[in-house]
Amino acid sequence: MSDAEKTLDSPSVVEFAIGGMTCAACSTRLEKVLNRQPGMQANVNLAAERARVRLNGVAPEAVIAAVAKAGFSAAVVDGQTRDKEKAEKLLVYRKEIRRFWISVALTLPLVAQMAFMFGGHGHENEPMRELPRWLQMLLATPVQFWIGWRFYDGAWKTLRGGGANMDVLVALGTTMAWGFSAVVTVLGLDQHVYFEAGAAVITLVLLGKLLEARAKARTSDAIESLIRLRPKTARVERDGQWVELPVDALMPGDVFLVRPGESVPVDGEVIDGESSLDEAMLTGESMPVAKRTGDRVFAATANGQGALRCRATGVGEQTLLAGIIRLVGEAQGSKAPVQRLADRISGIFVPVVCTIALATFLAWWWLGGDFATALVNAVAVLVIACPCALGLATPTAIMVGTGQGARAGILVRNAEALERAEKIGILALDKTGTLTCGQPQVTDLLARGVDRDEALRLAAALEQNSEHPLARAVIAAHLASSVGKSAGKNAGTSLGENLAANVAVDLPKVSNFRALPGHGVEGEIEFAQESRQFRLGAPAWFGLESDGEILALQSEGKTVVVLVEMDALNEAPKVLALIAIADALRPTSREAVARLRARGIRVVMLTGDNAATAAAIAAQAGIEEFRAGILPGDKAAAVNALKSDKTLVAMVGDGINDAPALAAADVSFAIGAGSDAAIEAADLTLIRSDLLGVVDAISLSGVTLGKIRQNLFFAFIYNILGIPLAALGMLNPVVAGAAMAMSSVSVVSNSLLLKRWKPVR
Repeated sequence: MSDAEKTLDSPSVVEFAIGGMTCAACSTRLEKVLNRQPGMQANVNLAAERARVRLNGVAPEAVIAAVAKAGFSAAVVDGQTRDKEKAEKLLVYRKEIRRFWISVALTLPLVAQMAFMFGGHGHENEPMRELPRWLQMLLATPVQFWIGWRFYDGAWKTLRGGGANMDVLVALGTTMAWGFSAVVTVLGLDQHVYFEAGAAVITLVLLGKLLEARAKARTSDAIESLIRLRPKTARVERDGQWVELPVDALMPGDVFLVRPGESVPVDGEVIDGESSLDEAMLTGESMPVAKRTGDRVFAATANGQGALRCRATGVGEQTLLAGIIRLVGEAQGSKAPVQRLADRISGIFVPVVCTIALATFLAWWWLGGDFATALVNAVAVLVIACPCALGLATPTAIMVGTGQGARAGILVRNAEALERAEKIGILALDKTGTLTCGQPQVTDLLARGVDRDEALRLAAALEQNSEHPLARAVIAAHLASSVGKSAGKNAGTSLGENLAANVAVDLPKVSNFRALPGHGVEGEIEFAQESRQFRLGAPAWFGLESDGEILALQSEGKTVVVLVEMDALNEAPKVLALIAIADALRPTSREAVARLRARGIRVVMLTGDNAATAAAIAAQAGIEEFRAGILPGDKAAAVNALKSDKTLVAMVGDGINDAPALAAADVSFAIGAGSDAAIEAADLTLIRSDLLGVVDAISLSGVTLGKIRQNLFFAFIYNILGIPLAALGMLNPVVAGAAMAMSSVSVVSNSLLLKRWKPVR
């Protein structure tokens, strides 16, 4: 089966760059056109000039054809699209700048004459005080039909596609003003001409479009800055020699060198050397992070003073940076629910405005009997209306907000999640790896009838195939005791890494191994000529919840696991050791909980630990409410139980066992250092493993939604006030055109104020 056939067989999301959209009516109509096509589900973003289309059995070429039929252009976004699109937009922008200044030069004499007359220095009976009408027509005509051709072209394309947009309003209004004035001039009628109105409106709208384009470009600064961070080349080891290759040529497993001051080309693992990396572009954390053998490094992070020899683990689209760029792009292209009302209004905006303009013209002509006054007021209605502000209100704020979030290490999956985050009433927290550092260590070992080192050896043998944090703590403790401090330094994560480092570890083989979720592990270990069965797990598994020594350790916030030997004759199991494991609270957890509670959020800790340990950790973190003894499969049920009072519930987690609970929550946060499954299930990902990131995300949601509400208010109130004033004859068309041009600019500029938002730290 070919790649093309595979693409058609399975649903896929493809991003398209859209050309020709001028206002919200364009994006709304195009979205409707695409969603009517079989096998297409589209989301069109006016601010980003993008369409994200889910294709089911349809080729991308079908989307391009449907977009073209609707009067726009489309191209699939790929690795080269951004640079090409940016270059093309720069050329168009420069061309439009030149046209704008030509338009200014042609329009100024007309506007200056009008200002002179408004100043009381002339009137209709003093023709010497104004430019000859034939000269006015000569100045206005190039502005109307050459400079303003973009409006005619856009209007024709959208009308041909069965819709109407802002171009229709501008083209219709200015043509009416120019046409009336041309007839008066050619026939020599005793009427005032309005060449200056049409020319000034086109010039001002063009100025507004240029300012809007410049401001819109700044809304995507964050994602552009991320893209610019990607190195172009890398020093790769080939046959014992270091050669410089394009980053795109690297494959997983390649060994590359990062010299002092260079950026890491791809994601990898340090195999030799020590240094510190500036990871601020990923996490927002300003302090460099120390790196040594076994540590992970990420593409585009800046190396400090040392050289690092690394093995590539993620290249191309598999790097963390590429994932961030992709996720930010998806979020910026998504649509918040608050935008729905604006979309519905934008869909009918232009026909309604045209109807109001026609009614204004007929009413003024019938009541006042003055054709010229009726025409001018109708033109004012057409040019004051601005659907652009409605269309830009939400996407520009979302683009800036998600971009600022990415800079602070907060990745938002979609705009809907960002909107909901502000309304959180209850926040459920996983304990291990979320409230705590996620790196438990053995703090106490109380042996009962067996040597301490032997107890550790047996416990490590049972846990040797597990990646559970408690298992890693037991294995690390055994390594430290058996091979000394030098081996202990290499015992941070898993037994396999230490074996790879030629550390001799004497662990017996385990047969008939079983893991019982929520309880522990069991298996058989050979001793000389006999096989003995052991279990390692929670005290409750063995009915030891009330053991005095266990309770004392748990009261200190430690998790206790019990090593027992099962009797072959089914008699009472023999307790060999109590192993206490503690996971230190993150330094920022208590502050984060305090800030969340100050926002009126009810914080609940979920943990599989017993009540005593859970109470100790909750007290350290400043949490008053917790659920203890929750099995991994029951966390989702616990989240659903919290939702019973219809309060919006959020969940924060980092492990694979948190994924169902994250999916069950109304809003979910994944700690970035956690598992891929948790990150995939979450609405927001915190790259920095810090609970303060949740506080920042909620804060970002609040300020972004605040800007959206402000933008929508300004857009609605502008049209609600402006259109009636124009219909009542209280606005000159030139003033109306200036107001319309500035309305979109003001909305985008207001969104750009989000750049002032800063994370807690």
